[in-house]
Amino acid sequence: MRAWLTQLLAVRERPLRARLAALTAAAVASAVALTGVAAWLITRITVYNQLDNELVDIAAVTANWVAVDIEGMGGLDTNALKAANVTVMLVRSDNRISTLPGASVTLVPGVQELSVARRQQGWSARTGEASNGQPYRIVAVPLTSSDESYALVLGRPLEPTNNIMATLAWSLTFFGVLGVGVSSAIGFVIARSAIRPVERLSEAVARVTDTNELNPIEVDGSGELEDLSRSFNTMLRSLQLSRERQRRLIADAGHELRTPLTSLRTNVELLVADERSRMLPEGARADILRDVAGQLGEFTTLVGDLVLLSREDSMQPHPEPVDLRDVVNSAVARAKRRGPSLTFDVELHPFYLVGEPDLLERAITNLLDNAVKFSPPSGTVHVLLEGDRLRISDQGPGIPDDELPHVFDRFWRSPSARNTPGSGLGLSIVAQTIKAHGGWVKAGRSAEGGAEFIVRLPGSSTAPEDAPDEESTALLPRIHG
Repeated sequence: MRAWLTQLLAVRERPLRARLAALTAAAVASAVALTGVAAWLITRITVYNQLDNELVDIAAVTANWVAVDIEGMGGLDTNALKAANVTVMLVRSDNRISTLPGASVTLVPGVQELSVARRQQGWSARTGEASNGQPYRIVAVPLTSSDESYALVLGRPLEPTNNIMATLAWSLTFFGVLGVGVSSAIGFVIARSAIRPVERLSEAVARVTDTNELNPIEVDGSGELEDLSRSFNTMLRSLQLSRERQRRLIADAGHELRTPLTSLRTNVELLVADERSRMLPEGARADILRDVAGQLGEFTTLVGDLVLLSREDSMQPHPEPVDLRDVVNSAVARAKRRGPSLTFDVELHPFYLVGEPDLLERAITNLLDNAVKFSPPSGTVHVLLEGDRLRISDQGPGIPDDELPHVFDRFWRSPSARNTPGSGLGLSIVAQTIKAHGGWVKAGRSAEGGAEFIVRLPGSSTAPEDAPDEESTALLPRIHG
């Protein structure tokens, strides 16, 4: 038992290709062995049945001859019996045995023959030995003469039959072993071909681990393993894109953080130097402190935007039913505090969706902040929610046509807005949030010449509790990270 377990564990520790080849060989060997044994047994039974039937037919004909002349055994001749390759004898019901005079081989009777002589019904067949020790197939049929009951017993040597069965056994064994060997080789080739995609996956994983290179693997054909390889390539591409976004974010963040940090450091050094030498004129110290406070505010906003962008691939969404009017109203209230001199023309029609209200409010607030920043004093900001479209427009200078394709890029700032506050990430966050909710945002020029942003979000103008089942499916969660 311990040796068997050791062998089993050894097989399990082999490579998958070797295990598949071994399992294939074992399965084929089992099938061949079962088929060979079944073929040999069926052939043996068929041959013995045919031999028994032939001997019974000969015994029935011979019994008619012998019944006429019991003492002379029906005139049977030993030469004729040799030609027929049979041996004959009589067994009387009292177990008296009569053989043919001059017979060189006699049969050894058994209880089966005596039973046939006494019952005088049916016939018997068995394998026994003759006087020369050779195996014989022995049959007995009933025979009646002069009120005496006999059994005519015929026997035929089994050596030719046994030789045929031995040849068949060796043939089945030889070709079975040959078939197992061929099937093992074929199984190894098939296993190698089937496991090759897995090996490529393993090599790719090892390469990524060793070299940190995210190169996809080649995929040929179709099947479960090929689908797994394609999924692995998709994962590699996603990782590559994520890595590139991280690199770009780090590079851009380093570039954007350098300016406010440098300005803060300069102002702080001036304050420290003034603390020692009192070189600043009156009022300059207060101006520097106000400048530092403003820079810290921008710096805090920039860090918050960077944190939000850096978490875009790891944030787990928690969507909930949202009345977009509530979200827009909250964003407008915040924008009014930042632009107290501006007029907000707000028209909101019912619209419902499933999403994250905090993220949506942040995105809409960024659009409104952009309108507030570029609107002229006492200007008007228009906010219209109609159907699945949210339009936010202002009366500012607008966005030049050549800059429209770049307004949603990270850290991109219009040349005309280089000196205005901002991190260059607000509109990028808007695009990211709206896309995550299954919608889109476009920038253009309003009818009054200012900037106009159009946001489209999937949802419904009917409240979820009032919508029929077919329409309520439009509000199913579709936000993704």
